[in-house]
Amino acid sequence: MPAVRRTGSRSRCGCSATTTQTLLCGRCRAREHDGHAVYGVQEAAGGYRRLFQELLNASREKLGVAESMLADERDRMAAVQGEEQDFKEMIESEYRIRFQLMIEEMNFQSLQGCLFNLNVRENGLNQLMEFATELKEKSQETLQRLNVLGKENMNKLKESEVRLSEQICGLQRIIAELEKKCGDYTLALLQNARYSVERSESLLRQCLEPAQITDLSLCLVTGMSRTLSILQRAVTLDPKTAHPCLVLSEDLRSVSLRNVQQDIPGSPGRFVFGATVLGVEGFTSGRHYWEVDVEKATKWQLGISEDSARSDGGLPAASREKFLLTGSLMGTDYTFWVFPPLKRVFLRGEQMHKVGVFLDREYGQVAFYDVTNRSLIYNFSSLAFRGAVKPIFSLCFPSGGASSDSLSVCFPHVSPCDVNVSP
Repeated sequence: MPAVRRTGSRSRCGCSATTTQTLLCGRCRAREHDGHAVYGVQEAAGGYRRLFQELLNASREKLGVAESMLADERDRMAAVQGEEQDFKEMIESEYRIRFQLMIEEMNFQSLQGCLFNLNVRENGLNQLMEFATELKEKSQETLQRLNVLGKENMNKLKESEVRLSEQICGLQRIIAELEKKCGDYTLALLQNARYSVERSESLLRQCLEPAQITDLSLCLVTGMSRTLSILQRAVTLDPKTAHPCLVLSEDLRSVSLRNVQQDIPGSPGRFVFGATVLGVEGFTSGRHYWEVDVEKATKWQLGISEDSARSDGGLPAASREKFLLTGSLMGTDYTFWVFPPLKRVFLRGEQMHKVGVFLDREYGQVAFYDVTNRSLIYNFSSLAFRGAVKPIFSLCFPSGGASSDSLSVCFPHVSPCDVNVSP
């Protein structure tokens, strides 16, 4: 406590809180305080008490924000670890798909007579071995980059955790000090009052910011195997499964949404809740690929479903019976979700117009591609199918007003022996 000048009477006045905060005797005023504003002790204590209460309220509020942010950062640490593992599996699966498709391409060329000549066949095999080596190198490079980014993100989150923990401890200490100050008697409250204010304000000025981490989607495999064009199918929509609000084109390649249900006969496999339709084709073996134009839809869902849709219109009950990608367009930005399990997929890139769906029954793989930007969106691997699977297409009912959303299956575009071996 600052020195108090005494003359035998009790100190009862003090300098302004903006200057020295020195307690003075009311009868003898030192010359060095002649230019200072002087208040009564009770008046000064009352001002400080109100200031301490304001600082206490602000500190409690900031403590709540800091504790919430710390909990979020710890959740992000767990999420980042899971996300890194997901990306690792996706990258490994995509490179396996590319190698398998390369084998498919070689077989296709052989059937077309492109490799009838033995020398050409040998060159093709050598090219395939080179391709396999290049794929392995690219895969290792991509996984290494993913590992580096994952470690960097984790370090940033750990540093953020430490920083927030320190800020929380500081806030807890100053809150305890301010609570005590608010309950102290007059002279005890004024003791080191200025120091308490400065410490409180310093803590309140500190910014609370979450860690800025790098988007792991930067490690996603870019480009698409040219062999997919060989496998591309012109999927036909099945009118017997279409929801009554869906209108199919005459060639059964496009589906659009209406706000009013059509008067159409019932069918055991018809969807009556979701605006969904299945493809006619049921796949029990082999590899298959189809593309869908999504440019005229603001929210859509694509994927595969085991041929077991219920008559009440719902999708198959068990999560293992369907694998879906949902796209939602807001302005020019897409938000993607996959199922199962339901989780968001974070992607960077321009607006897409076409989505490719790849199915490999033997290896249990389903992959979704952004055909517009030629990049992988998401893939599922190690799936076990129990029966035939069919393409599935869904549109979203609008929350209000009319909807003109539509989806169209794209026609294949391939010229047989004009496909070269390439990564």
